[in-house]
Amino acid sequence: MRIISGSHKGRKIQMPNNLEVRPTTDRAKESLFNILQNRYVLNNKSVLDLFAGSGNISYEFFSRGCSPVTSVDINKKCVLFIKSQIKQLNININIVHEDATKYIRKNNEKFDFIFLDPPYIFKYYNVLKELIIEKNIINKGGCLIIEHDKNTSFNDYNVELKKYGSVYFSIFSF
Repeated sequence: MRIISGSHKGRKIQMPNNLEVRPTTDRAKESLFNILQNRYVLNNKSVLDLFAGSGNISYEFFSRGCSPVTSVDINKKCVLFIKSQIKQLNININIVHEDATKYIRKNNEKFDFIFLDPPYIFKYYNVLKELIIEKNIINKGGCLIIEHDKNTSFNDYNVELKKYGSVYFSIFSF
């Protein structure tokens, strides 16, 4: 896993074997960020990375100038790993050790980008998406990006679906 572009371009992230995550592939991540950089100015945009896992997406957003970046994960090993990488990379990412849905329910902060990447077996994609929309926590001109597999779909009129290998991104613009 590596940071593809920005101030930390080329930095490799070595994950421990005991970290049970499925990081977004470099190919899919690069394609997603090409889309984002063609549509948005990323500098100084706020980001919420839910189900942050290894922190892969958070590091990429930060490296490309986004700030503040908040990473949320319920897994203590993931939180500790992200903290170690923040020190090693000398970057500033807010880390929250909490369930993503609980975080959204109590959060009142707004973000320009929300990236949602739960385990593919997650059953509440639509529930969490609707909660995010209902709470109105995405700034106008921002977007919600949901990473999922082929078994998950959204019937919303405003969703854009992108496929990279076995990785799917549903992008909702606001």
